[in-house]
Order: sequence, then structure tokens, then C-alpha cells
Amino acid sequence: MTLDELLALVSPQDFCRQNNSFELPANTPHIRTDSRLVKAGDIFVAIEGTVYNGHNFIDQALANGAKYIVCRKNKSSIKPRASSIEIILVEDTAKAAAALAQASTGSPASKLTNLAVTGTNGKTTVAYLVRSVIQTAGQKCGLIGTIIYDTGLKSARAPLTTPDWFLLAENQSQMIKAGLRYVVIEASSHGLDQNRLAAINFTAAAFTNLADDHMDYHKTKKEYLAAKAKLFEALSPDATAVLNKQSSQAKYIAEKTKANLLWYAVEQKADIEARIESMDISKTRFLILDNRCSLSIEHRASSVEVTTPLLGRYNLSNHLAAAGLCLAAGFDLKTIANGLSALKVIPGRLEKVSCSSHESRATSHVFIDYAHTADALKNVLSTLKPLCKASLIVVFGCGGDRDKTKRPNMARVAEELADFVIVTSDNPRTEKPADIITDITAGFRNPNSERIVIQSDRKKAIELAIKTADKNDIVLIAGKGHEDKQIIADKQIDFNDNKIAQQFLKNRE
Repeated sequence: MTLDELLALVSPQDFCRQNNSFELPANTPHIRTDSRLVKAGDIFVAIEGTVYNGHNFIDQALANGAKYIVCRKNKSSIKPRASSIEIILVEDTAKAAAALAQASTGSPASKLTNLAVTGTNGKTTVAYLVRSVIQTAGQKCGLIGTIIYDTGLKSARAPLTTPDWFLLAENQSQMIKAGLRYVVIEASSHGLDQNRLAAINFTAAAFTNLADDHMDYHKTKKEYLAAKAKLFEALSPDATAVLNKQSSQAKYIAEKTKANLLWYAVEQKADIEARIESMDISKTRFLILDNRCSLSIEHRASSVEVTTPLLGRYNLSNHLAAAGLCLAAGFDLKTIANGLSALKVIPGRLEKVSCSSHESRATSHVFIDYAHTADALKNVLSTLKPLCKASLIVVFGCGGDRDKTKRPNMARVAEELADFVIVTSDNPRTEKPADIITDITAGFRNPNSERIVIQSDRKKAIELAIKTADKNDIVLIAGKGHEDKQIIADKQIDFNDNKIAQQFLKNRE
């Protein structure tokens, strides 16, 4: 049997128009990537993962009754236990899993306009902005990303930024049932490296930036960039690659793709360009200029104004990435401006902590942000510093069991840009918080400075920042953003930076 024949075997046979869904015959085999879940007649796909290699578990899958084994061609020496066993040899089992996942759910990706965004920072902001544009235009748009999976039928907390092949296909299938026409997907470097998006034909994909992160997985920045580039290498010539002209890595990606290029930049000539009109602590007003030469005369060099509560040049860049994706999807510039302006908040992305009516007597501004890399922390602090009338206070930590190289780098950024630094715990996981903090403080030029305080209890660190802040100070609580749990060892404890900050603001009054 070939892979094409196997795909035909798992494809739905009947279409039920009443609920817009496909139905599989009762005897259709299940697709498994975990040999322990295999039952008689199932398909086992041997995935080469980062910890385990599925090819080492083929015997177990066969013992459990697998009838079909999908494995790499260099594993062709496998001897099935019965003549009824089918061995399907492929170049890449992860890509095969992606194809099988789509086929078994009625190929939902082929019925959607698929948009994607990748990059170290900004993916979630871009995805939310794209969804806002499409929804403001009166269309339905699904979202798969770091915070939520929104299918139109339901919205659920995201276990991973980019889900595996089967969960992604199932979510897209729900989108079809809900009558959605569009979906925007955050493409993580892990997801791209593991070919989780392999069977999806994207109309457009955007690249935001590349900074030091995930070196525990990719080992080198070159490998990290190569993983991001896979998204653009797979684009068709009819698709659009939306690239940040102000990112040095974008040129590499441009050379790797066959897609049409759409460049964007803030206050620099590009296909689409942002020009800042004004920016204060509450909002940013800017123009988007469409400079593409291919525009018709009546639309050439057209511009629109956007007003957004999202602050900072980096967020202007995120707006342009979203605008580029929406242009590629067929939306006009005015519609895009309306949609960008309509979005008022993104959970945990430079989100201002709301306060009571007596806010004027408390700290003026407390922000929550997901910044957990040196580059992201630099962007946020650089945005807040010129807007701060007094002292800029930052509370941050670093996650355990993750890339350790960024810890001292974040310390250097905080020391350089903030007036007062409180180092605390993030999600220590299986590491000792004290060890993580030691790695962080190694990056300070003057660790004994009175401007630097160590408080490993995150709740107490937030309390300290808010209690000591004067009215015109700005407090930034960085690292966890939208997260509502703190992971300590094998336990997940309820912990929401925003709610805790609100509590201490009220106590202060």
C-alpha cells in the first residue's frame, strides 16, 4: 500500500450537509503516534521526536494489533508479523502524519484561508490583530496560538502555541462546522521544525523578528532561523511572504521562498510603512502608507490612520505584519485600519492593570507583559521609559527548564533601562528558584546596587513594586503575561499577575 492509498482509506466517505460535517465509516482505522494507544486494525505513524523515536516502538504497535505501519524508508528492514500487515515507507513521517490528520477530518485546511505568523516576539499580537480586522469586516476568523484555540464553536486555553497535526486538524474541522472562512495560526519554531503545519496551504505568512530564545532546543541561532524559514519555503508562488524589512534575518527568508514578497517597516520606505503621528501612555496614533508600485492609480500610495492603545514602535511593526497578512487575504486598507483600531487589549501584552475610581491616588500605571526574552524586555522597557514621568520599576524572572542563555541577558537589559529592578521567580518548574536567580544576577554589572532587589516570592515581589511606587512611577511586571498558573516542580498553582497587581493596588488605596 502507498501513502496515497492510505490517505484514501482514512478520508470521510459521506458528507452530512445538515451539520456541515463528514462521517467516517465505522471500521475506519484510527491513526496513532503513541504505540500504547494502538488497537487492532489501527495505523501507527512512527514519529522521530526530540525525546523518543517512534521507530523504536513499532514492535509494540504490532503487538497491540496495528495493521498499518508508516515509517521512514531507511527503516525498511522491519519484518511484519503477518502478511496482512502493511508497511508504508515515506521520506518524512511527520509530514505523513500531517497529511493523514487532514485527510481523516475531511481536509478542513483546504476550505479555509490560512494565514500564519512566526517570529520570536509579536506572534500573538499579530494574530489577535488579524482576527480583529477580519471580524470587524463582518467575517468569522479562527485563531490558533499561544493564548487560545478559538474555533468559532468553542474557545479553549492553548496547551501549545502550535498544536500537533491531529489537534490542529480537529480544530480546523470545528471551524468549518462553525461556518468560518479564515484562520490565523501562530507558527512556533518547534511546530515548524516538527512539520506540524506541513499539510496546510497558506495564503500568506508573516515574519516578525528573530532574537535569542529556545537555544535549549535549536542549539544555534542558525538552526533557529532555519526552523522559522520552513514556513516560507513551503509557500506556493501564489502566496505572499510578509517580511519585516528592519529585521536582518528577513533577507535570508526572502531568498528561501517562492512566494510574492511584501515588505513592511516603521518610518522607513517599504511596501507598507508606518509613520508615527503621536504616542502617549494611553494610545498611539499612526499612518499606514501603502507604497506598492503595483497599485492601481486611484489606490497608489494610499494611507489610512490607525489609533491603538498598544504602545511602542515594536507594536507598530506588529500592526504592519497584521496589515500585510490581511492585504494578502484580500482586505482593503480602510477595512484593515478599522480592524486594527478596534482591538483594545491583548491579554498579557503590555496590558494595563485596571484600577478603581481612586486610581489617581495610587500608582499611575501598572503593566503586565509576556516579555520573557531580552529582546522583548528591551522593547517594552524602551517603550515605557520615555513615557514615564518618574521611576520605571520592573519585576521579572526566568522560567526553569528552558533556555538558560537568556537569563543574564535579561538582567543586563533590566539594569540598563529600568530605574529599579526586582528579580523574582517565574515558572521554576523542576529547577530551584535560587539557581535560576543566580543565573540572572550573573548578568548585572553592579549586582550589589541599591536599585536591584531579589525577592524570590513572586507575589511579594509584585507587592513590593506597587507599595514602593510613587504616583508618577510606572511598574512593569514581565514574564508571565496572560498565564494564570505558576509551575513549581510538578504542581500548577493558581497565579495571575494581573489579579494580584489589582489586589495590591486596592490595598494601597
